[in-house]
Amino acid sequence: MSTETLQLNAKPRTETGKSSRPLAAEGKVAAVVYGGDIDSMAVELDRREFERLMMHAAVGSTLIKLVVEGGETPLNVIIKEIQPDPVKGIILHVDLWAVRMSKAITTVVPLTFTGTPAGEREGGVFLQELREVHIEALPGNIPEHIETDISTLGIGDAFHVSDVVAPEGVTILTDGEIIVCAVSAPAAEEEPEPVAEEGAEVPEIGQTEGDEE
Repeated sequence: MSTETLQLNAKPRTETGKSSRPLAAEGKVAAVVYGGDIDSMAVELDRREFERLMMHAAVGSTLIKLVVEGGETPLNVIIKEIQPDPVKGIILHVDLWAVRMSKAITTVVPLTFTGTPAGEREGGVFLQELREVHIEALPGNIPEHIETDISTLGIGDAFHVSDVVAPEGVTILTDGEIIVCAVSAPAAEEEPEPVAEEGAEVPEIGQTEGDEE
């Protein structure tokens, strides 16, 4: 989990209900803050500042201290959703989820792996079936990812959600029987069919040489 809470600055947005593109043209990002003990609040962010923050943050798992201009105290938020422009790719809108530090929340965190499966070194094929899990934790305990060592995974072995070790204070909610990853046996190589030499007669099925009348 993060050792230092990231900070993001915001300004109240008075004009709501309009397209986010005019703000984007000014180098800003429209955002809305909701949840916790606050009423829904429309704000704007500096796009460059937000893009720099996203180099160290992840959607759904990174706790951020939001400082709203004119606000009394910073808000603890998590990025819930990012809406990019489908053509230009720039960020148009962000949903920020205000959380209470004393109340557990449910969210999604990605899975990461360390080590090379033993079965892959033997020619097996590594297959990743699941990339994230649902968890429950206090906001301050949410990890940015859950890391697992898969170096002992052999050919024919599967790693299930129940095998994932959650950090202290984190409960995994995803069904434990779901397969996270596995190593399958290499595909068998098909032997080429024999090709008869030119001029040679190929016996019919059920007939051998010398059986001809």
